[in-house]
Amino acid sequence: MTIKVNGEERELATGTTVAQLLEQLKFTPRNVAVELNRRLLRSDRYETVLKDGDAVEIVTFVGGG
Repeated sequence: MTIKVNGEERELATGTTVAQLLEQLKFTPRNVAVELNRRLLRSDRYETVLKDGDAVEIVTFVGGG
């Protein structure tokens, strides 16, 4: 299936979850915010299965001072 991740098309296996996508992209789930189809996705929903045509935006948190 094809989805968009931060505006770029990406091919994924059918049945891939948001958590699996984050793992593939080497993101730590607690350090990101995920938007699925323009809706903020709570971290307890990262087991949501992605569907063909979905749009995912991933934003990382950066600390500093």
